[in-house]
Amino acid sequence: MGAALDAITHPGDADGAAFAPSLGTRFLIFPQPPFIPGYEKPEVVWIGASAGPILGGPSDSRMYVADPIEPKIPYALPRLPPYRGFLQPPVEPGPDGHFDHIGPGSPGFLSTHSYACARRVLDICESYVGHSIAWFFEPTVERLEIIPRIQHWENAQSGFGFLELGESEPENATSCFALNFDAIAHEMGHLILLSELGILEGDGRGCDFFAYHESIADFISLLGLLQFDTAVDRLLRRTRGNLLLHNELDRFAELSDEKQLRSFNNSLKMGDVSNEVHDQSKPFAAALFDCLIEVYQSLLFEHGLSDLNPKRFSNLRQQLAPALIDEALRTSGSSYELHHFAIKAALEEARDIVGAAVMRSWDYLEPDSVTFGGAAEAFLAASYRGRGIAYINQLEDCMRWREIL
Repeated sequence: MGAALDAITHPGDADGAAFAPSLGTRFLIFPQPPFIPGYEKPEVVWIGASAGPILGGPSDSRMYVADPIEPKIPYALPRLPPYRGFLQPPVEPGPDGHFDHIGPGSPGFLSTHSYACARRVLDICESYVGHSIAWFFEPTVERLEIIPRIQHWENAQSGFGFLELGESEPENATSCFALNFDAIAHEMGHLILLSELGILEGDGRGCDFFAYHESIADFISLLGLLQFDTAVDRLLRRTRGNLLLHNELDRFAELSDEKQLRSFNNSLKMGDVSNEVHDQSKPFAAALFDCLIEVYQSLLFEHGLSDLNPKRFSNLRQQLAPALIDEALRTSGSSYELHHFAIKAALEEARDIVGAAVMRSWDYLEPDSVTFGGAAEAFLAASYRGRGIAYINQLEDCMRWREIL
């Protein structure tokens, strides 16, 4: 109970008097690693009832945690799940069926945290694509196996039926990737894209399959971050809703503690990057972020929350000087607070408009022929068929400015 109360809680969750499985199951998640200032306490989240019964492990019908007792070698062909060594006892839910009584520092917290992060990302993506996502590794491997910690392994990886998490600094307990929502969401992004887009039949030469994967995994991580109230509230209150500051890299970094959000802060075009897949992925991921901000800024204008109309510019951040952006969007702290929740609603709506278009664009793509240009066209086609139609010219401009189209 003490661990649960030392978290960001909601009043209606505190008593835990009745177990209502139809509402889902409570867990604690750090939206950002706990060593980042402002994120020292986890947030209470609900894993939806669509997960079905969540049992000890934690485990459900789609995934489970396996915590090895002895040192484990990371999976690589031909070694695949399930893990056949000795395991720590499964972490059990409390009498109310929830797991939020297991807090940071508890022996089972890495297991509950890694499971909750992975399950939350799957729930988010399923809500955007509009159907249950079947794993690409089924039926050979029935469920995703999550290994919460491999000691002295500075990596995290996902693959055919597994998600494995190491640690960036073995001497630092908070450096475990199991505590890093961004890292878990990125790896889940790969698994979800493989499951929805499909796997390569060839070697990937002549297409952008691998670099596109990195772009989408990063963007899914960003979408996940923007689902946390604590992250959205802190971001908007620090910037007073002015997310156009992202174009001023140093200044935005001073204002923002959200590590994943800062990774999109670049002005890279396709001609600026190498052929290395992570480098090559950056312009497309940043273009998607540009699209999100364009829609957000348009919603602010439409709702009377800003006098700046993005539709007057083909690329707002590039055409309007930072000083003019500040002048157009400047608001005092007190006046911002009067509109905080309306501004927050605009950001969340923009998140959902762009997120849905990204994931529904996969219907137009084939893994062996995917290119960034084709992916941009598919994104625009999905936007045109959804709520993004009102902003289609702005979305296209974002892609063209990055030299993707």
